[in-house]
Amino acid sequence: MGVHNQFGKEGEELAKAYLVNNGYLIICRNYRYLKAEIDIIAQKGNITAVIEVKSRSSTYFEEIAETVSRKKIKLIVSAADHYINSHHLDTEVRFDIITILKRNNKFRIEHLESAFYHF
Repeated sequence: MGVHNQFGKEGEELAKAYLVNNGYLIICRNYRYLKAEIDIIAQKGNITAVIEVKSRSSTYFEEIAETVSRKKIKLIVSAADHYINSHHLDTEVRFDIITILKRNNKFRIEHLESAFYHF
């Protein structure tokens, strides 16, 4: 596994721990549907949060959350729709992004709720 893939998995573990510490129940990780993958699907109350995790080890010229493209959003929404319908969930669905920034072996986690909307 490449170093960037390893760091991505580490970022997902940090995001999972953050969510659990903030009252979310993790119901699925790395859900795949066709060409899409959802990093984390979590439940809190009557909200199902579909979460994209973005990890970086240094700052770039653009915000980490802005690296989620329209194409990626469409894929995530498609996979979320499939998951929700196939599991017969009757909850509000929210699309979040959790960013993990690693700098000098310290991590900064930011949770952007309702980061994008389904179309």
